[in-house]
Amino acid sequence: MKRKKNLYLTGIYILLTVLAVIWLIPIIWIFLISFRGEGANAVPYFFPKTYTFNNHIKLFTSDAYPFGKWFINTFIVATCTCILSTLITVEMAYSLSRIKFKHRDGFLKLALVLNMFPGFMSMIAVYYILKALNLTQTLTSLVLVYSAEAALGFYIAKGFFDTIPYSLDESAMIDGATRLQIFTRITLPLSKPIIVYTALMAFMGPWVDFIFASVILGDVKDKYTVAL
Repeated sequence: MKRKKNLYLTGIYILLTVLAVIWLIPIIWIFLISFRGEGANAVPYFFPKTYTFNNHIKLFTSDAYPFGKWFINTFIVATCTCILSTLITVEMAYSLSRIKFKHRDGFLKLALVLNMFPGFMSMIAVYYILKALNLTQTLTSLVLVYSAEAALGFYIAKGFFDTIPYSLDESAMIDGATRLQIFTRITLPLSKPIIVYTALMAFMGPWVDFIFASVILGDVKDKYTVAL
């Protein structure tokens, strides 16, 4: 029985290793292309024959495409979005997991339905709201939009908080702890995995978004992000 289990685990590990290699090959290939000294766009070999840093130097020094400026813009937006959306998502998920209030189930169902629709469906409405607030063509508007969009992803964080026994909260309440103390001193230390996950997802969003950035920023190239 133990031998069969070991063979099964060995097969699983081999399969996962093969899948990991297949997944990594395109990433490694793109990384090597960035250092390739040959000028051809397509070559019949994997490893470059010559290596150079000129491609990276041109990327950050080109006058036609100020990638360095765009990179800084994206980093600022991603960092602010990461902090703001993580705070909102974690607090919202904890509240919905622990506090039983009227219409809570209805709100959860409504949020689930809203998550079924892609965010760009609200693009026009969001643009006119930002225009009325005089926030278009600014990095602040991107932070607000991305943070609001990320907050709808609280379901995963709520599911994690649901796995933390409520008896811990009750024990702390018996000892005189407030709801805030329970959240900061008990729940948060136990929730590091979901906090890291939420922060990473919020940080990665602005790096790959094209639609909202192109609509909100318009033709102001100094405010562009790397996705544009």
